[in-house]
Amino acid sequence: MSALQEAALLLQALKQRIADYDYHYYVLDAPQVSDNTYDGVFRQLLEIEQQFPELLTADSPSQRVGGSAASAFDSVQHRQAMLSLNNAFSDEELEAFDRRVREGTDQLQVEYAVEPKFDGLAITLTYEDGRFVQGATRGDGYTGENVTHNLKTIRAIPSRLNTAHPPALLEVRGEVLMLKKDFEKLNQQQAAAGAKLFANPRNAAAGSLRQLDSKITAKRPLHFFAYGLGASEGVPDLRSHAEAMQYLAGLRFPVSQLRAVKTGAQGLAEYYRDIGAQRSQLPFDIDGVVYKVNSFALQDMLGFVSRAPRWAIAHKFPAEEAVTVVEDITVQVGRTGAITPVARLKPVFVGGVTVTNATLHNEDELRRKDIYIGDTVIVRRAGDVIPEVVSVLPAHRPADARVFTMPTQCPECGSHIVRPLDEAIARCTGGLICPAQRKQAITHFASRRAMDIEGLGEKLVDQLVERNLVHHLDDVYRLTLSTLCGLERMAERSAQNVLAAIEKSKQASLPRFIYALGIRNVGEATAKDLAQHFGTLDALMAAEVEALMQVNDVGPIVAEAAYQFFQEPHNREVIAAMQTLGVHWAEMAKTPVSAEFAGKTFVLTGTLPTLKRDQAQAMIEAVGGKVSGSVSAKTSFVVAGAEAGSKLEKAQQLNVAILDEAALIAMLQSAENAHITTQNTAVTTPKPSTEQQGLF
Repeated sequence: MSALQEAALLLQALKQRIADYDYHYYVLDAPQVSDNTYDGVFRQLLEIEQQFPELLTADSPSQRVGGSAASAFDSVQHRQAMLSLNNAFSDEELEAFDRRVREGTDQLQVEYAVEPKFDGLAITLTYEDGRFVQGATRGDGYTGENVTHNLKTIRAIPSRLNTAHPPALLEVRGEVLMLKKDFEKLNQQQAAAGAKLFANPRNAAAGSLRQLDSKITAKRPLHFFAYGLGASEGVPDLRSHAEAMQYLAGLRFPVSQLRAVKTGAQGLAEYYRDIGAQRSQLPFDIDGVVYKVNSFALQDMLGFVSRAPRWAIAHKFPAEEAVTVVEDITVQVGRTGAITPVARLKPVFVGGVTVTNATLHNEDELRRKDIYIGDTVIVRRAGDVIPEVVSVLPAHRPADARVFTMPTQCPECGSHIVRPLDEAIARCTGGLICPAQRKQAITHFASRRAMDIEGLGEKLVDQLVERNLVHHLDDVYRLTLSTLCGLERMAERSAQNVLAAIEKSKQASLPRFIYALGIRNVGEATAKDLAQHFGTLDALMAAEVEALMQVNDVGPIVAEAAYQFFQEPHNREVIAAMQTLGVHWAEMAKTPVSAEFAGKTFVLTGTLPTLKRDQAQAMIEAVGGKVSGSVSAKTSFVVAGAEAGSKLEKAQQLNVAILDEAALIAMLQSAENAHITTQNTAVTTPKPSTEQQGLF
């Protein structure tokens, strides 16, 4: 036997020994050997890998210490969606869940698998032929972030499955978290280093797992619990969730020792109370318990609703409350301009974190609860929910308590604060110049249906705003090649493409420009109506509320929002600056609306012979018609082409008039002044062309 072969055999034995040590230490919490013995075995493994680097594999224990830093996380498409669970907060909701399950499965009683609801970060682990190959966060349930290198540093997660006959594919769903004792130790280390403290174990776990440098993650004491299966191939015939958990335990995955099987709503309620009584003594944070129909056959029968399974529910614990003092009340400006009163509190520990601020929602809510500066209040917090002031303790109100007065000017930009009709939320009117709204305003302005600046997406906008390179919308048109090339992940070619898109956007249309301004409640359709009614931006900006309400489908709320927006001098200055920098559009001719189209709603479906959807829609709207995306009893006409599908069927059921392209064009030709002028191009009846065909 060669030296390489001997080394390979010894290395395999050492890997297995270290895996056994890790399992007993991190999963069973029952160490087999001393730290010195463990370190000696680990050093022996490192020496062999250094001497024979060709024997180094991705699943080696040496690879858990972390590698080089990544520049960003790649996206991972989940084979099976990681859906969220619906919540229950009372016994009545729990009983309703059990009743729905029994009725949906035609069972007198149902058996449930139950377990604590870990307060951590949901992840999925993928094993191929027994080897851990990929790990990802839950993300939006369908796409997550690839955090494989960071997950490899967690010793509770097996690098290889403990079986001689591993399945071809196994996805394990579970939770990464930090034990309470490890969290306290980590914060002590942070404090000693003068670093920022973590708010709670969940935040510490999430922040540690999302480090671009896995060496940092390797230093954080993360733990893992498995709670289910995802996609699989070659797995034994498992008939229930309880069997699946036992199978995972046999593969040496850490699973909750508090899991159980209960029958009926009464059994679930008893488990809930039992776990609730143990909650404060558990080594990890939980925020409730989870109930799952145990039988996989019954799960399949129940299926899913929206983004949650019908066969599972999370029973959340009540929010935690504490008493503290309101030291001040200020306002916070949201990314949409919403002005929210915020209570600045004497620090108090509640719900696992130290709370210093709590939302007061809006002025009406603040007045309803009768909250003064100086009041003693009850604060509530549950999970990741923003802390809120529940109520005041009037008996503790001091003599010098002060009433809060809502400001009339935005603290971020100085613009007027207005409260729209019939709304509880007050808003800053400085949408184009307000720093708090800057990112939202620029991202919307550049979006495809607005100014359509390709390449100017959220990540680039974030950099431009955070580096103070763009303050207002007009600054977009002042960007240079050298400025863009100085940003992260922005090569010269990419920068040139962005600049070309910005230059192209200068030749706009009036409806697009109005929509791009981000006026509250003014969507694409309303922007078109405003443009067609007033014809020029100057006329629109000069319009009073009464004149704005003469526009089709514009009511008092939209009229007031548009009026206030254009009354704000800062907004006018930004618009003027953009025009000076070359943004322009063709004025829209104000054409008489055809009585044949006025107030009528059209739905376009199928492939028309010559017209694209945008063309047909523009022609209909130019003479006063509306175009909708769905058929209803209010639909006037359905214009149907080839392969029309369900919209045509619904129109027939509702007896809605159906037109083909020829009939639509005939209606347009008979309508007086049936044309629209945008970008100096009159829309006329097009000649048939195979290039103009479009499916919609």
